[in-house]
Amino acid sequence: MRSDRRCLIKAGFLVLSLGAAQIARGANMLAVRIWPAADYSRVTLESDAPIQSTQTFIASPPRLAVDIQGMQLNAALRELVGKVQASDPNIAGIRVGQFSANVVRLVIDLKHPIAPQVFSLQPVAPYAHRLVLDLYPSQAIDPLEQLIQERTAAKIPSAVDNLPGASAAVNDPLGDLIARQTQPGASALPLPAPTTRRPDLSRSEGPFMDNPSRPGKTPEPPRTDRLIVVTLDPGHGGEDPGAIGPGGTREKDVVLKIAKMLSERINASSVGGSPMRAFLTRDADFFVPLHVRVQKARRVQSDLFVSIHADAFYTPRPQGASVFALSQGGATSAAARWMAQKENKADDIGGVNLGGQDAQVQHALLDMSTAAQIKDSLSLGNSLLREIGSVGKLHKPRVEQAGFAVLKAPDIPSVLVETAFISNPEEEEKLRSEAYQKQLTDALLRGILQYFSRNPPLARNRSI
Repeated sequence: MRSDRRCLIKAGFLVLSLGAAQIARGANMLAVRIWPAADYSRVTLESDAPIQSTQTFIASPPRLAVDIQGMQLNAALRELVGKVQASDPNIAGIRVGQFSANVVRLVIDLKHPIAPQVFSLQPVAPYAHRLVLDLYPSQAIDPLEQLIQERTAAKIPSAVDNLPGASAAVNDPLGDLIARQTQPGASALPLPAPTTRRPDLSRSEGPFMDNPSRPGKTPEPPRTDRLIVVTLDPGHGGEDPGAIGPGGTREKDVVLKIAKMLSERINASSVGGSPMRAFLTRDADFFVPLHVRVQKARRVQSDLFVSIHADAFYTPRPQGASVFALSQGGATSAAARWMAQKENKADDIGGVNLGGQDAQVQHALLDMSTAAQIKDSLSLGNSLLREIGSVGKLHKPRVEQAGFAVLKAPDIPSVLVETAFISNPEEEEKLRSEAYQKQLTDALLRGILQYFSRNPPLARNRSI
């Protein structure tokens, strides 16, 4: 009798165990997020277990149906409906429901045809398992065309004309092109004609600072016949918040604000009579993979690349700004090596679809560093470091070097600026101060203009 009871108890435990295991295998949705941007809109589903799904894209009207297996509709999934913003460039709305006993269906209504990329991410940093839906417009945005559109909306010529000491008539070839394109019957945007004219170096006799914040007469720099483009790269974004200060300040937010302020200052400046334009790798809160940041800068044929970040350390003591350039060999210090390793993990946290990339092309792009690029980058870094040191503390008195993936454009002088240690409470407060942000952006602009005074931009095939 006792033996029978024991068998029944064991059988009961076995049934309960199997039931618990079956429940454990089902995924429970923890959080949902939407990151809208002109480049692409991302929908992230975070679960306590790997998410199995199938997707179907319907062309007319454009929508993406996603069936999630082993899932029950819960409060987190229902939140998706209300998270869609009317200003989202790609998503018109989201519908969600229990399609069958064990399948939740999402239907993402789209504003235009898209090329979806759907991939899974393993747990990393604060995140559990993630299913990522990247919704790219079928008609990809051209960064140079985007730059022209931003320039048109901002009406930059009047700002340049009003600068003290600026020429009454600024030679703006990009503005002339826009005027031609907006005339009735204008054809599509033509490719710029190549030019072989080089700057007249004999006309440069000293530092050039086309900047109202520095008084005094400045020698006329060599003239160029093209647009001068500076790519500003606000670090992190979207799923990747970057470092978080003790007061809750997120690196991705403060560096975006600084980049936008610096962009306005650059757009109101010129080099040798040629207008300057800033190009942002991201202008909102969305994630951009490291190699895409490099690709964007190259597509607009940037003259400089400045990546903007805010340091963090595991203790609150370190302070001061730093400037980094690429290293073909080892890092110049253990701290520089640690910093590069930390920044290079952005792709893991932000979420990159490795299956959608040509790994050979990606690695080739990030390995094409050249000695000439590094030499110019060090020159740019020294100019920036001198000016940053005039408005705040420096962590190191020299430009450091390490293997930062985002600095590996072979033909663009590239630096990474760590504006301050956001992990230091005092410096976090400074980074949140609009007064300090203005001082910092003015210093960065002076450094950029100082670099051009010593390294006049060569004529390139972006001339119009």
